[in-house]
Amino acid sequence: MNRIVRKFIDESILSGKQGVVVGAGKSGLAAARLLDVLGAHVRVVDRNEKVSDTVLGDLKGKVELITGEHEKSHFSDADIVVLSPGVPVKKMAHALEDVPAVNIVAELEFASWFIEAPILAITGTNGKTTTTTLVSEIFEHAGRKVFTGGNIGTPLCEYLLDMEPAEVIVLEVSSFQLQNCRQFQPHVGVLLNFAANHLDYHESMEEYLEAKLMLFSQMTGEGTALIHESVKPVLDENYDGRGFTNAHVEWFGPTDRFEAPYLPGEHNRSNVEAAWQAVKRFGITEEQAAEAIRNFKPLSHRIEPVEEIDGVLYVDDSKATTLDAVMAAVNAFDRPIRLLMGGVWKGGDVEGFAKAVKDRVVHIGLFGGSRDIFEPVLSKSFPVTWDETLGQAVKRLASDARKGDVVLLSPATASFDQYNSYGHRGDDFKRAVKELT
Repeated sequence: MNRIVRKFIDESILSGKQGVVVGAGKSGLAAARLLDVLGAHVRVVDRNEKVSDTVLGDLKGKVELITGEHEKSHFSDADIVVLSPGVPVKKMAHALEDVPAVNIVAELEFASWFIEAPILAITGTNGKTTTTTLVSEIFEHAGRKVFTGGNIGTPLCEYLLDMEPAEVIVLEVSSFQLQNCRQFQPHVGVLLNFAANHLDYHESMEEYLEAKLMLFSQMTGEGTALIHESVKPVLDENYDGRGFTNAHVEWFGPTDRFEAPYLPGEHNRSNVEAAWQAVKRFGITEEQAAEAIRNFKPLSHRIEPVEEIDGVLYVDDSKATTLDAVMAAVNAFDRPIRLLMGGVWKGGDVEGFAKAVKDRVVHIGLFGGSRDIFEPVLSKSFPVTWDETLGQAVKRLASDARKGDVVLLSPATASFDQYNSYGHRGDDFKRAVKELT
């Protein structure tokens, strides 16, 4: 338990106060546990009526659990309301209208109150997890003690209670987490890119951009905002270039500064440069970074080679849930691409995508959901087939593939039509490929 948590306990700052946590997922339960340790009365509310008190684990009997539609009565006595990532505040405004805005805080921000180590936070539409993991590996290679979490791994609240203090806090942060932040202040913030995504959640691209920029809104001149050069026109148009932050702004783009044999494509050259620009603010040398980058291998389901069969390379990029991510994956290869797409649509410009990849893609195999979105547009430019399942689509593309081709699973969608996660979808692709052998 860190020093600031202990201070809250010793000074009874939240002791006897009523805390309400919205969402009974991993982050929400970590926040509930922290509130409980701080001495607050805790209520967890979740709209899903199927959630039972078994999810509370060690908190069972200590905290109150209410499921079903949110009501004013759930929050009427709240001294602090902690929002889990992805909670659509606008849709629950009726329940929170009597709660002062100052009493409502995002889980990420709530945890950050207790952090003493400098925070390096990374956001963007694509590449967040790869870059966050790379940054952490560079720090570890240089002998630094680092905590990695946020949108991946361990919730920040859990780190505060269970883990030894780190020298640097490295966080992947999503728009869902940032949208409800008001005072979050990293030492270094990174925006890797910005493109259409989560338009099934955000009301508009403007709202999505605003959420991403919350990362920088409370930073001071002592902090550094590292932003990809492709985002500059958007910021110039909407914020006169710098109106979104008081931090020192620096721009980055793809370079050949480092050898990164396991990170193909221009998008990864940008991610590598972002990682370097971030870690050097913490005293990491270029030599230390170079060795870590050279040996870094990407995580599963991110342009991950699975098998080469009869000269055809099969690649799992199930993590690509946006059209921009798919374009990056396609551009990572100089071989003809047979592309597998399908799932739950999240928004984007399909016509623009078709124009961007028309010289590289030779066949598009659709599967599962969003056929009505993709097929009418893509069939104008490519041979397009559709199968109900991913396994069927893999067999079809394999039967047509020629030596030298790449069969690339890069779906441009969420996975929840047929799978419980992008990882589940990627594993199913690997299974289907193994069956080909």
